[in-house]
This record gives sequence, C-alpha cells and structure tokens, in this order.
Amino acid sequence: MAEEKKPLHQGQSLAIGLAIGLGFGVAMDNIPIGLCIGVALGAAYEGHYKNKNKDKEEK
Repeated sequence: MAEEKKPLHQGQSLAIGLAIGLGFGVAMDNIPIGLCIGVALGAAYEGHYKNKNKDKEEK
C-alpha cells in the first residue's frame, strides 16, 4: 500500500525553520541572527513546498 504524506499546515514549516535557526543562533552565540536565518529557511521551505504541490495538481 502506498502511504499518503500528510500536508504541512500553513506556518508549520516556519516554526520548524525558527527552531533550526534558533539552534544556529545559540551555537553562534548570536540569537537574533539565528532567528533571521530561521525565518528565511522556513519561508523558503514553505514556498518551495507550495510550488511543488501546485505543480503536481496541474498535471
């Protein structure tokens, strides 16, 4: 049986990006920069994920 992937809810990838960015910020001892990196990563992943799903729906 093929397993269906659960879609990410809006904002969930942003939260994951913030968590990763916060980890980078703590490691670099510069939390504000880490949060900015996390927001950028989360937004990029969410945008990529939405475009990927949109392409599949069009086919």
